[in-house]
Amino acid sequence: MTTETIRAMKTDELHNELERMRRHIFDLRSQAVTEKLEDATQLGKTRRDIARILTILRERDERNIEQKQHHLTAVAARR
Repeated sequence: MTTETIRAMKTDELHNELERMRRHIFDLRSQAVTEKLEDATQLGKTRRDIARILTILRERDERNIEQKQHHLTAVAARR
């Protein structure tokens, strides 16, 4: 994911993408533990994508990013 792509997204979309990426890295770590991970570079790429998203959110002066993520997760769980 490029920085230009991330910058073009709306803030709500970035929060959703961040949640999706965090789930993805969790899955990758599980695969790495069970030795079913085919491409080990995916872990690093996903970590960098998460860092890019967090950087853009901070540039947009977003505050309490982690609290918003927990709130969005709780709202999604209720549905």
